[in-house]
Amino acid sequence: MAGAGANDLKVLGVWTSPFVIRVRIALNMKGLAYEYVEEDLGNKSALLLGSNPVHKSVPVLLHAGRAINESQIILQYIDEVWAGIGPAVLPSDPYERAVARFWAAYIDDKVRSAWLGMLFRCKNEEERAEAVARAGEALDTLEGAFRDCSEGGKKPFFGGDGIGFVDVVLGGYLGWFGAVGKIIGRRLIDPARTPLLAAWEDRFRAADVAKGVVPDDVDKVLAFLQTLLAISK
Repeated sequence: MAGAGANDLKVLGVWTSPFVIRVRIALNMKGLAYEYVEEDLGNKSALLLGSNPVHKSVPVLLHAGRAINESQIILQYIDEVWAGIGPAVLPSDPYERAVARFWAAYIDDKVRSAWLGMLFRCKNEEERAEAVARAGEALDTLEGAFRDCSEGGKKPFFGGDGIGFVDVVLGGYLGWFGAVGKIIGRRLIDPARTPLLAAWEDRFRAADVAKGVVPDDVDKVLAFLQTLLAISK
């Protein structure tokens, strides 16, 4: 498929990781065949430790045996190496590309910190509520960003008519957003508060490139959360 086979491309990951999910979606967008290797974070493989000796974390993309690390860097690598194959992940216009990179960085700054607070760092319900509030503020800002990027909500995605860089970066968190929603008793991307983002979430989850990659079994994600919490103790 698309000039690359599973022998050429391998992804080391964890199925719930937002950062792994976005890499897999980008590969799906390009129609690239790849081997997916699930890592055990409590017993990391020698391949992972050798491929990412600095952070020892997932995702790692192995392309013909060479390792590329850090999810946003991997996304840009995929887009550059397979330019012209499948849809572009990043816009071709330099200004639009810069805007996309800005919002992707914002997501990994504000949304990531709130996600970690909601699920892994909160010591009590008060701290979780504070993290949920921070997430809500970040999503309010992203509602405005989506309005700007989608011509006032006329386009279905941040990338316009098709999924793009910002969609992939934010979409990686949706499995965990579903888990948080069950914990707090409502959707984190609230249709009443951020209707454009709520409609975007539904479209993104339904996209072929996201099916089977973005987790939709909330109970399974919450069970995996307990495993991660046990590892972190």
